[in-house]
Amino acid sequence: MTRIGPVVVDDCEQTRAADLFATIADMSPDKAGVSRPAFSEVETAVLAYLEKVAGDAGLAVSYDVGQNLVMSLPEDAEAEKFVLVGSHVDSVPMGGNFDGLAGVIAGLMCLLRAHDRGERFARPVKVIAMRGEESAWFGPCYIASKTLMGVLSEEERLSQHKQDGRSLEDHMQGVGIDMAPVRAGKPLMDAATILEYIELHIEQGPLLIGKDMPAAVVNSIRGNHRHKRIRCIGEAGHSGAVPRAFRRDPVLAMADLLSRLDEAWLSIVQKGGDLVLTAGVVHTDSERNAMSRIPDLVDFSMDIRSQSAETLDGMRELLHREVAQIERERRVRFEFDQANLTAPALMSGAVVSGLEAAMERLGLEPMVMASGGGHDAAVFANAGVPAAMVFVRNANGSHNPDEAMEIDDFLVGMSIIYDHLTEGAAHAD
Repeated sequence: MTRIGPVVVDDCEQTRAADLFATIADMSPDKAGVSRPAFSEVETAVLAYLEKVAGDAGLAVSYDVGQNLVMSLPEDAEAEKFVLVGSHVDSVPMGGNFDGLAGVIAGLMCLLRAHDRGERFARPVKVIAMRGEESAWFGPCYIASKTLMGVLSEEERLSQHKQDGRSLEDHMQGVGIDMAPVRAGKPLMDAATILEYIELHIEQGPLLIGKDMPAAVVNSIRGNHRHKRIRCIGEAGHSGAVPRAFRRDPVLAMADLLSRLDEAWLSIVQKGGDLVLTAGVVHTDSERNAMSRIPDLVDFSMDIRSQSAETLDGMRELLHREVAQIERERRVRFEFDQANLTAPALMSGAVVSGLEAAMERLGLEPMVMASGGGHDAAVFANAGVPAAMVFVRNANGSHNPDEAMEIDDFLVGMSIIYDHLTEGAAHAD
């Protein structure tokens, strides 16, 4: 046995968890970090590997109609109602190995611990390894959970893969998903059968590092308003020959817009509101443009997030008001692609309290925090499923090759969930 702070784990669990992460990293290498594209052969291979690990250990394994892997103790395989634990296995391009995958392996480790110890959960537990959470491949995010809850939109289904140009619907069909009920907006999983949804995830910011704490419970998740591409169209010209009064410069128009939005962001935060705003992709056509040429267009992305639906609505209205004014003043034109919208989500107070109580029973200092990033837990919560998350300390942020979650911290986070699923859940209600 090994003691991690106040938490005691079996020595073999450290080795088992490290081996699982290392094997999957070896299955999905990229020029830097890992890449597990949504609905790809790599993603399918990772699910098959997890299926084999679970099956060889004596767990029940199956695939749901969304072609997500579902694992459980054999005696819980046919349970009509259950606690659902899990996350996604896909990654961003050249990302880290822990984002998403840690939540899946945490659920699997809970099952393996119970099986090895001959213990039962207070309520049936199923662990889900989902496909397609990341927006990097098609634009839409939380694809599997939206599909399961029946809220994947037509615009999202028809979005195109960033590399091969095929639609998301085509890719989903390619892995064996029957798209007829998806097109009809029918849930592929009855939300009423899910007693709770619990997701472990690496923290994507520095709070736990700063507080020197291994884990925390998440009580809310920011929603977002996203545009994969906004295009500003102006007029090309010679950089030295066109006076300011005659310019229709799309880059300066974009900069003007971002500056105005930044001022609004500062005002909202100074008043105690919650908001973040990012233009993560900005580019002109490198083949046509040069240092001495005023570009004729610029493309940029927009990602606006907040825990407040009112703030998101206000920023969306502000975005379009400012665009209209800048179009008049600078004689340019903005074109927007289809917005991707995700509502903010409050986690279940009961589940949050249950996970806090588990931290206390394990001798940990309870901590509750909000999530700045979006997660599948938000989709389940907004579908009426009681949901909560556990964050695990992680240096260097996420969505990059330098994610730095420690296995010991991961096992602390997993143990919080395990305690809640066993002793803690037995005392619920």
